[in-house]
Amino acid sequence: MEEYALTRRDHRRQNQSEETGESIRLQVEEDNAKCRADPARAERRRQAFEAAAKLMQSFKKQDHEIMRWRVRLYCGHIIEIAAHYTYTDPISAGAYSKRCPECGEDEQTIVAFEPIGLRAEPPEPTEPTPPPPPKKPTRAQLERRLKALEEENERLRGKLTG
Repeated sequence: MEEYALTRRDHRRQNQSEETGESIRLQVEEDNAKCRADPARAERRRQAFEAAAKLMQSFKKQDHEIMRWRVRLYCGHIIEIAAHYTYTDPISAGAYSKRCPECGEDEQTIVAFEPIGLRAEPPEPTEPTPPPPPKKPTRAQLERRLKALEEENERLRGKLTG
């Protein structure tokens, strides 16, 4: 990963990321100005952020559910990030770009990645795995069972009438 050469696609994605970041920054500035002018709006936004933060905390996963990734950023630095193990790569998990802790650059797109492994080993199961469900009976088995039940039915009817 250290020898990775940036591609045209990497440059294009980085430019898109920077443009998106600038657009978001302008929208945030506009919203902040509206909140400064309207305290009720500011309070609603604060409550919405608190609710979102509370919801995100409720999704906390166990260490054995977290995959660690080694990623190369557009700036060339390599960092480690984490994502839920069900994602096949960190970009699918929403880690399109990151702030580089080494050079401080914001919105550095991920240009290459490799899995490191789970944060922790999965725990041993505390309960034995349940036995597999019984197999469906074959047609011959069903026919034998039907014949036995019909014979039992005849025997019981004979007892009732006799």
